[in-house]
Amino acid sequence: MPGPLRLRHLTRRFGALTALDDLTFDVPAGQVTGFLGHNGAGKTTTMRAVFGLTDLDSGEVRWDDAPLSQEQRRRFGYMPEERGLYPAMPVGDQLRYLGRLHGLSARAAERAVDTWLERLGLPGRAASKVEELSHGNQQRVQLAAALLHDPDLLVLDEPLSGLDPTGMDAIGEVLVDQARAGKCVLFSSHQLDQVEDLCETVVIIAHGHLVATGTVDELAAGGPRRLVVRVAGDRDATWAKELPGVSISESERGAVRLILDEATDSDTVLRAAMTAGRVTEFVFERRRLSEVFREAIA
Repeated sequence: MPGPLRLRHLTRRFGALTALDDLTFDVPAGQVTGFLGHNGAGKTTTMRAVFGLTDLDSGEVRWDDAPLSQEQRRRFGYMPEERGLYPAMPVGDQLRYLGRLHGLSARAAERAVDTWLERLGLPGRAASKVEELSHGNQQRVQLAAALLHDPDLLVLDEPLSGLDPTGMDAIGEVLVDQARAGKCVLFSSHQLDQVEDLCETVVIIAHGHLVATGTVDELAAGGPRRLVVRVAGDRDATWAKELPGVSISESERGAVRLILDEATDSDTVLRAAMTAGRVTEFVFERRRLSEVFREAIA
């Protein structure tokens, strides 16, 4: 099994701006790791540092407990957020070209292109120009380019951006399969529900430094109690807004997610809800990843 990828004390400054601030975390093999942060948090700079595309002021990227070499980087797959494809070039031609750059023979590149276009739902599109494809299908081609050479590590910057649910499911399935095959998989996304479904481990950064990391289960189990309450006909949850020891985390589709202080009695909450109408849902739940994220970067 390859890896793991280890990032140690990465620091990168652009003038007065510190993009990475002593950032340290691991990407284990055999798992999908979600890489989260607000816009400008340093995610793309971190990913570019893995591939030597940005200089570091200090710190080190290690692979399999040794300093990362350029030869090892050839065994990695990278999907940048910005489109990295030639829009007027046929899909098959550029994928074969990229496969050869990664060291594949002409025959192996041809097989890999056919395999991944089929797997990603693009059979028969090898002759199409990239600019003729939908945004979602361009994303699939970009992912195919990262996978052609059977990489040991996949680093994907916002691979789910702009995709419909079918596209998200297709790409998510590929990421999980790669992890199950023993690869290291790191991807960033603002689709936190998808991250929660796909990932075993999550890394959250803010202003270039680590603010939270752990398995999804570990992060979800932490923090104060969460209580979901639904009152028939009450979509605003006004009854909960003035309750002492209670704060509203989220409110959607008629259900309100409440954060309870340690001393707050849930029976008090139930009585307050019943004054507003018929209570149709009243259940304790673990933290959602969206809640973990908001609390970590606060």
